[in-house]
Amino acid sequence: MILALDTTGQYGSIALGLDPSTPHGAGTLDEMELYAPDGFAHMLYGYVEEILRRNRATLADVECFAAASGPGSFTGVRVGLACIKGLAEAMGKPAVGISNLQAIASFGTAPLRAVVMDARRGEVYGAVYDASGRLVQRETVAKLSAWLERLSQGDVEILSPDLESAQVVIKKTPRAIAAAVARLACDRLARGDAGDPAALDANYVRRSDAELFWKDAG
Repeated sequence: MILALDTTGQYGSIALGLDPSTPHGAGTLDEMELYAPDGFAHMLYGYVEEILRRNRATLADVECFAAASGPGSFTGVRVGLACIKGLAEAMGKPAVGISNLQAIASFGTAPLRAVVMDARRGEVYGAVYDASGRLVQRETVAKLSAWLERLSQGDVEILSPDLESAQVVIKKTPRAIAAAVARLACDRLARGDAGDPAALDANYVRRSDAELFWKDAG
């Protein structure tokens, strides 16, 4: 069983996924959509308990822990990773961090999938993945128009959970991505790529305001 969560924005999610070694094979056991405009830090462990309880499972049943690693809210990313690191270390199990953009790309159907998310400040996070989840065009932050100009040539499906544009057709994807994170983590676990929880790192893409301040002041 895989326990996965996304706390990178005010809309989050938590899911239980089944790994290929189970009798039922890989798949999603359960997913809960979450909403926390003031952040998830004070309620996240309660949601972990709830999803386990309603599926008659315990932490001992979890073979791998996974979190959406960003991009997103800097605080939200840290909260989710800290939770997953702590649980995985306490249970002696591996952990995986999955890019939000890669998770969103898994909702696509085309060979090439361009994922774009609102990054605020008039910018977007964007990347291109192929159908296998391999990164084709690196994750970046840019103005939407500039990012569209740099898109790979060919038949590219554009996906987003939170953006619309008059310039191009954008396929709307679900806000809840924890089940997608669980599926990708399951693939990583099967390949032997799930590892030490302490090695998990945030995928901010854009530096924090504090880092930008110190760079400008230096």
